[in-house]
Amino acid sequence: MALTHGPRDLTCSARGCREGATTAIRWRNPSIPRHRTKTWLACPEHVDFLADYMRYRSFPYEFVPIEDLRTQDGADG
Repeated sequence: MALTHGPRDLTCSARGCREGATTAIRWRNPSIPRHRTKTWLACPEHVDFLADYMRYRSFPYEFVPIEDLRTQDGADG
């Protein structure tokens, strides 16, 4: 499953999913020296799948509710 959407449209990042996201997953790849954080969004159906993807690759990640993401990024939803 690849990613096709993201924070701009608040749609789930799982391939083929067009559902509205309820959770943001902020993650980074520790093997890259720059500590760049990326954000994937998940609908309730895909939260576990995307978290499993992070755990499998040993990427550090955190869950952020969409409402908090809007506040942190200054979006006015």
